Amino acid sequence: MRFTKIFLLLGLCLTLGFLGCTKDQKSEAPKTEQITKNLVPAKVEIKGQVFGVDITDLKVSMNVNTGSKEITETPKLNGGIKITNNTKDVLDIQGVTLEYFNEAGNLIPFSSGEKVATVYPFWKALKPGEATEGSLDVTIPKKAVMEKALGKVQVNVVYVPSPLKRETMTLPEKIE
Repeated sequence: MRFTKIFLLLGLCLTLGFLGCTKDQKSEAPKTEQITKNLVPAKVEIKGQVFGVDITDLKVSMNVNTGSKEITETPKLNGGIKITNNTKDVLDIQGVTLEYFNEAGNLIPFSSGEKVATVYPFWKALKPGEATEGSLDVTIPKKAVMEKALGKVQVNVVYVPSPLKRETMTLPEKIE
């Protein structure tokens, strides 16, 4: 009697095991893939009266739906940036902002629902001739990437000139 119950229980377990394994469970391939594109030119040097700005290795990375080829998230723009103080004063850099323009020179706006991150904070005081380096990690409008409408990226350095300037005053008269 005891062996009958064991064989019955064992047979029930095997039956349930086989029934559970007969279902086809297909795993779906990822619906999105990440694509990275390099922007041309690979290096841009901008010389101004106040700053020199070098931008290198600009890349756009985006997540694309493999079926519809639509961009699923706001694309990101990454790269390196180097800012050099070309003045004789200390300049307090607050951040770097980016704006995107098409071939006709019109601003490419972000669509509603897109994540907007076009400011990269630096928070660095630069002495005359001093340089600072960082990496850009901002967003770029989908329209600029999808329609290949990007004509130019405008880089704006937000800074405060040093409010403190040291001067020396010499008294010409003798004090007794």
